[in-house]
Amino acid sequence: MNNRNQQTIPVTARLMMCRTVGLSDLQLETEAVMASGNNQPRKFQAKVVDVRSISHDVYRVELQLPRRRELSFHAGQYLAVLLPGSDPCYFSIASSPSAELIELHIQATPEWVSAQKVIDALTSGEDVTVELPHGRACLAAAPEKPLLLIAAGTGFAQVKSLVNYLQETDYDQPVRFYWGVRRHEDMYLRSLARQWQEDWPPFTFIPVVGDDDDNDWSGHHEQLVRTVMASGMDWNNVEVHASGSPTMVYTLLDALVEAGLPPGAFFSDVLEYAPRGPA
Repeated sequence: MNNRNQQTIPVTARLMMCRTVGLSDLQLETEAVMASGNNQPRKFQAKVVDVRSISHDVYRVELQLPRRRELSFHAGQYLAVLLPGSDPCYFSIASSPSAELIELHIQATPEWVSAQKVIDALTSGEDVTVELPHGRACLAAAPEKPLLLIAAGTGFAQVKSLVNYLQETDYDQPVRFYWGVRRHEDMYLRSLARQWQEDWPPFTFIPVVGDDDDNDWSGHHEQLVRTVMASGMDWNNVEVHASGSPTMVYTLLDALVEAGLPPGAFFSDVLEYAPRGPA
């Protein structure tokens, strides 16, 4: 999620507008607004069309919503699965806003109680309650700049929604996608990412695999960030969307901003659901 004097002074800042008070006359210039807009979250009883294992610990889920054509969301948003007596469980929507079915990628093992409980509910044959859309780190329209997409693990789901949407809009700016995983088998839809690269000229796929049994998760994040930073992109002319853990996202954000990326060009759900306090 993306958390984003009369003297004219260029200022780049992230403001929580509901908590900000102007001490004198000022002008605000917003380069981009990433928000859910008029797509206010609503609850639906969703029919489970399909649940299938696509890797050792990831399930692909397809949901059918009533009056699907009346539901609008933006590429990159997410939903909540609401189970009785449980806290909401949030998952990125992996399908394009124009798709008939809602697709999710859920990582679950018996040790991950909340995710496994969701999978059990989805495979029970009963309808499930979902709430959507949520999230501000999304695309309401195709950006005018080249796009850099970075995902760790099942962060691929959000990237899939973004890519499917951009392909439909005939987006012709360069799109570079870095997918970081610890082991090769964790890259559960690598063939799809490769197919995008073959079929869509603007798209480049760069897999980043740890392949080291001793490589802990924080070290793996550092490897992903180092690979992104070595790309040699023009950081003043790119829009970045990142999906992963707070550790990965903030490590990446700090490195990119230091390299010259305007903070307002960086978008991630993490900035909203896990905001950093003052330095």
